[in-house]
Amino acid sequence: MTSPTNILIIQTSFIGDVILATALLESIHQESPEANLSILVRKGNESLFEHHPFIKQVIVWDKKQGKYSSLWKTIRKVRAEKFDWIINAHRFASSGIMTWLSGASTISGYKKNPFAFAYTHALEHEFDGKHETERNQALINALGSFQLSKPKLYPSADDFASVQVYQDKPYYTIAPTSVWFTKQWSPHKWIELIDALPVETNVFLLGAPNDAESCERIARQSNRSVQNMAGKFSLLQSAALMSNAKMNYVNDSAPMHLCSAVNAPVTAIYCSTIPQFGFGPLSDASHIIETKEKLDCRPCGIHGHQSCPKGHFKCSESIEISMLPQ
Repeated sequence: MTSPTNILIIQTSFIGDVILATALLESIHQESPEANLSILVRKGNESLFEHHPFIKQVIVWDKKQGKYSSLWKTIRKVRAEKFDWIINAHRFASSGIMTWLSGASTISGYKKNPFAFAYTHALEHEFDGKHETERNQALINALGSFQLSKPKLYPSADDFASVQVYQDKPYYTIAPTSVWFTKQWSPHKWIELIDALPVETNVFLLGAPNDAESCERIARQSNRSVQNMAGKFSLLQSAALMSNAKMNYVNDSAPMHLCSAVNAPVTAIYCSTIPQFGFGPLSDASHIIETKEKLDCRPCGIHGHQSCPKGHFKCSESIEISMLPQ
């Protein structure tokens, strides 16, 4: 078979999933630097690829502008690009329709997708202890031997310059929130950690604009000076700041994957979820922290819940700050 030269990767899920899918871009580019690589993401995640050195284009599915009308608009865009090969790392129906109607001669994706019948290469997606980057890698190894890569993002010189003013002395970053409540270490635990960090260092709280209020409550209750930067940085600016921190403390959430993508030191705290699901940190300096108690209710789900199903939240409360490196 002729090697594909016009390639699209689809990942329309959460930010962290998109970041992990960048490992595919790295693997394909290393093997075929002449290939035209594009990526399709949902609105809000496209900023991850500003100034990316070898992506031809970013196709954006804006679900908020009418889910189905926008879907058909995106499908028409994909068809017009005449991709040779589509790699669908998303497992659900919306992306399956896109691949089914894409016109691509080669499609790789997961059997869990309802439209997997249209794929030329359909693989299982199982939570079998492998990392998600390894599971995604199998989608491209169906067409050849590609070297497994780590996810990677490319903050620009302007991104680094924009955070330089905050790097006048050693600092830590903390991303204390998550979309899912049970993935979040308890706020009073974060406050304990902040108060235990060396007083001669800076501490920055990071998050999206809708995390600003939660971060502000944590900052106000701390006994030391903390800078709430939630919503003030772009994703790539946050990654630039994280890259030079003494340590970045995160939940099992998108900031962990930002660290992996710039090889920043990271301590990932797992509450209701477990690293064996395959979404753990990949930085060279990575630490995974989880309860030492044998809880028969953990994990209580792949994504987490909006409250502890048991009411005690022991998977968070039993993690002590003494377990975390500084």
